[in-house]
Amino acid sequence: FRLLTEAGPGRTISPTDVARKIAVRDWQLLMPTVRRAAVGLALAGRLRIYRKGKPVDPNDFKGVYRLGLPHQD
Repeated sequence: FRLLTEAGPGRTISPTDVARKIAVRDWQLLMPTVRRAAVGLALAGRLRIYRKGKPVDPNDFKGVYRLGLPHQD
């Protein structure tokens, strides 16, 4: 969440950024863990997963994605 806050309102971050922040070496091994955590947080409403700039269903997305904070309405 710190990386998302630092990115600023309405901005997204790459899951790769998260993995690299946790482990400088072998960060690629963390990518499945980052994805699982992102899905869980998205289902809890604490995070949004984006694909091509649009929010996606956390249970049904493929390919490259980004992470963002939920909109504060």
